[in-house]
Amino acid sequence: MSPPTPPPLTGLRVLEFAGLAPGPFAGMLLADYGASTLRIDRHPAALVPAPDLLSRHKSSIPVNLKSSAGQSLILSLIPHTDILIDPFRPGVLESLNLGPDALTAINPRLIYARLSGFRRDGRYSAMAGHDINYLAVSGVLSLLGRAGDRPAAPWNLLADFAGGGAPLVAGILLALVSRSNTGRGQVVEANMVDGSAYVATFPRYALKTPLGDGARGENVLDGGCPWYDTYRTADGGYMSVGALEPQFFRALIRGLGLEGKGWEEKRGDRGSWADMRRVFTEVFAGKTRTEWEGVFDGTDACCVPVLGHHELETDPSREGDQRAYVELKGTPGLDPVQEGPGGGRGARESWAVRGDVPRRGYTGSVLSPGQGGEELLGAWAGWERGREYDVVDGGFILKEGRPKL
Repeated sequence: MSPPTPPPLTGLRVLEFAGLAPGPFAGMLLADYGASTLRIDRHPAALVPAPDLLSRHKSSIPVNLKSSAGQSLILSLIPHTDILIDPFRPGVLESLNLGPDALTAINPRLIYARLSGFRRDGRYSAMAGHDINYLAVSGVLSLLGRAGDRPAAPWNLLADFAGGGAPLVAGILLALVSRSNTGRGQVVEANMVDGSAYVATFPRYALKTPLGDGARGENVLDGGCPWYDTYRTADGGYMSVGALEPQFFRALIRGLGLEGKGWEEKRGDRGSWADMRRVFTEVFAGKTRTEWEGVFDGTDACCVPVLGHHELETDPSREGDQRAYVELKGTPGLDPVQEGPGGGRGARESWAVRGDVPRRGYTGSVLSPGQGGEELLGAWAGWERGREYDVVDGGFILKEGRPKL
């Protein structure tokens, strides 16, 4: 069997400015599929944020972006760069002479990808925010939560990652397709308000249909329906129920031992939902989660256990190991959980998920400032320390006397 060809983004060079979750996630996705990714960390003398756990397959150099020497180094790297990721609030890189106009003038093929929280042209553009705020003003947060309770945000999944980092990568890939036709790069704009709203297209449309026109937490898919919910078991575990279609609901009723009691006919009667939920709650509480797995495994009842990550990490019978975001049969990405050189970075020889290497899908790969950076500068531009650049007080600067773009 011939080995697969290298990952699809092999040969592309990504300059990622260090930031919080969504920017690093975008860079990680690109790196997982073969892009050579160099993170520009803050100079050690500057305020250093919490360690970035989304750093696998990346390298780093720390640069003082407020110094002319640091800015010159970045400008000199731009001709060697395909994609730049800007995770800052609007105007930050422009104030450092590193905005899209300046950099695309140096390299017309550059894809300048920038991600903001609020819309750049919206009323909140100058304000700080986080995932919960972007969900709030996008309308998505109003959909989330139990009936009669306040809106509830699910970690920082929807805005930061589903509505931020992932759409930014999609925009970058679209720009790469365009560049293959035109020969020119472009500015890719993403923000977490629009990204979250786009992810929520279906529930937004459903607000004007019987599927979702009730109050929050009172609809079929938001916790209002007893056959689309979770139930506590005798041992304190939980089972998830998603028996939406009639045939799946019948399988659920059969597994619960509730056949012949008329629940099948009352399924669509919202007036019976409170009684149905009470009965389901009592029945599920009568067996352990493992016992319910024995009842429903292999059936079409749409009833499976709610697994914790500690179980996925330690129980080989579960779908625990993290796999690629999407599998490409001919050009698979790098193993997202392989223990490679430097804690998972530099394992370019491992194109596919393998079973003969240590796994680390539940431990973030922390990248130290400067780790692997000198090797990457050599690979990208043929630079050598002391010739094209120096490292002064831990920060990388363009060597004096080198041409400044």
